[in-house]
Amino acid sequence: MDRPTVQRLTGDRLHLSHGPIDVVLRVWGAADAIHAAEAAAVALFPSILPGLAAEIPALRRPMAEAPRVTGPVAQRMVAACLPFAPIFLTPMAAVAGAVADAVLAEMRATAPLTRAYVNDGGDIAVHVMPGEALAIGLAADPARLALGGSLQITAGSGIGGVATSGRHGRSFSMGIADAVTVLARDAATADAAATLVANAVDCDSAAIRRAPASTLDPDSDLGARMVTTAVGPLSAADVAHALTAGLARAEAFRAAGHIIGAVLRLGDAVRATGLGTLPRP
Repeated sequence: MDRPTVQRLTGDRLHLSHGPIDVVLRVWGAADAIHAAEAAAVALFPSILPGLAAEIPALRRPMAEAPRVTGPVAQRMVAACLPFAPIFLTPMAAVAGAVADAVLAEMRATAPLTRAYVNDGGDIAVHVMPGEALAIGLAADPARLALGGSLQITAGSGIGGVATSGRHGRSFSMGIADAVTVLARDAATADAAATLVANAVDCDSAAIRRAPASTLDPDSDLGARMVTTAVGPLSAADVAHALTAGLARAEAFRAAGHIIGAVLRLGDAVRATGLGTLPRP
């Protein structure tokens, strides 16, 4: 297992890397609070990957099998996935968001911060005190790292996490969405929900290529379930059908109180729910 590394980036950001975990964070506050919070994140970080690796067999089990875990990040993953358990998913659906949440929680417990974010590969835990705001970008085309707009997070918004999933991401997707961005009370919940909404953006078309996840990665938690490998040109009707299916799942999650909002993108088409009352910069 690689050793963790720490690097100072421009813009007062800190980069923490360890194997597949790649975190960029930034905090705002008094100078001594910033120093203490960053030191806490650096001290916690080396334990995260070994802790997850020790429980990986359980974390790859479907939630329907009630996986038992003991580590703090693993427990965050299971807790975030539990509300969605009637739909197939494993705790791995929330891994990046849970790591971001854990690092942010450690920093907040150490020092008073006015604002902070922890970005683990695009899944982001955020903290904003009353009277403060934090702007976040919404992914338009993850394949080109393009942004399609931004939202302003305030303390009153209730947003503590933002996550994006889709077929261009680091993990396999059962759907065809280019990007699904979910806003929720924490990053782990947003991560799990984004995975499931992205899976639901789907249709039957000869333009879509799929393969069993296990043939692409023998260790995939999706096993022999079919995942998307390529999407060719789709008709307008196919795009509309796929986005309607995904939006229905997002709106069901929102109605149940699991998420605050979501943006779904497929090609040039966009659907959204729950963003009407959120401020924009």
